[in-house]
Amino acid sequence: MCTSDQKRNFWFYTLAIVIGVVAGIAGGDTWFAVGKFCSDVFLRLFRCVSMPMISLSVIVALMHSGENRAMQRVWKKTLCYTLLTTLAAVTVSAFLYTWIQPANMGKLPAEGLMKEPAQGSYTQYLLQIFPDNLLGAFLQYQVLTVLLMSVVVGLSIRKISQEEARATIQHFFEGFHSILFTIIRGMVRWLPIGLFGFITVGVREWNGHTSLHGMGAYVLLVTSANLLQGFLVLPIFLWWKKQNPARVFQKMLPALSVAFFTKSSAGTLPVTIQQAETKLCVHPSISRFVLPLCTTVNMNGCGAFIFITVLYGMQNHGVTITPWLMLPWIFIATLAAIGNAGVPMGCFFLSVSLLSSINVPLDFMGWILPMYTLMDMLETALNVWSDACVTVAVNEEVKGSFGSHS
Repeated sequence: MCTSDQKRNFWFYTLAIVIGVVAGIAGGDTWFAVGKFCSDVFLRLFRCVSMPMISLSVIVALMHSGENRAMQRVWKKTLCYTLLTTLAAVTVSAFLYTWIQPANMGKLPAEGLMKEPAQGSYTQYLLQIFPDNLLGAFLQYQVLTVLLMSVVVGLSIRKISQEEARATIQHFFEGFHSILFTIIRGMVRWLPIGLFGFITVGVREWNGHTSLHGMGAYVLLVTSANLLQGFLVLPIFLWWKKQNPARVFQKMLPALSVAFFTKSSAGTLPVTIQQAETKLCVHPSISRFVLPLCTTVNMNGCGAFIFITVLYGMQNHGVTITPWLMLPWIFIATLAAIGNAGVPMGCFFLSVSLLSSINVPLDFMGWILPMYTLMDMLETALNVWSDACVTVAVNEEVKGSFGSHS
């Protein structure tokens, strides 16, 4: 049986949230400076360990995947549920778009807006997945590239014919993996300090934002799509898999909080894995493979944002939105979300790429920026929530193949 954290941890998290909110609303520059320092420290730590964690988790899982059929089942189940939940998120967005029918924005201002694409076309974006420098992918935080290299390395280790050489390299990666998770457990103990910093900075930024300025319908669409996916679609998915949605949500709340305030599902990965294993009793062999994979390919919130943003951008520049136009974009947004890196503003720049590839002017994207912080927070939390749901579902179906976990 998995033991729950002591009740004092709940009060630590609660106290951190309360102090963060108060410091962000009423605190002076000193409180903000302290909060900013705490948030920056934990962001650096999370970024430091998240990329090695993604790589090592996939390598360790794959280098043993040929030893039994259980890992093959994990692969199939994870990809199936990932595609299912992301497609559901985009489909919900399509229904909401048809129902709400947002009006166009007013005349766009002449300055302060984006005039050039932030990056190349989506084809160029996909091309960047294939590395030309092994270290460059880690240094540039290219999650999908790291995942691809890790898959290749993990599968290649299985093909080493010399048993002694294969065992040596497997022990090396397993040892490195254990060291990393020891460090992560220590970081999680001090997480309330980081949570205080994230909330302080976030509340302070929200106070400085301007009004929606005509963006109400668009923001309502994105927010509603994320909330419906998080509180209706995913709970139904868990009930279908005979899991209690309220229990899973409660156990994953620390990870969801970190995801909300860091805006990075990849950066939240250490906390997500820790909560899944200690609170939900997910077997380490499953959590340390499924969650890193989901961090890259399971982007429910990103799929909804891309679909709504691209269609709204097209509509504001003279394109009539019809169900026949929506249909291909449901699949395009789903695939684009699966190819999106779990880093802050990843959905924003990917949307810019898609709009640029179809020659839609990018001026209206400047209007999104003032409100994007809040939307990005909500999307990231939804992504991590979906990751947890998929992991719990996979664990429930295949856990008997991996033995007991205490």
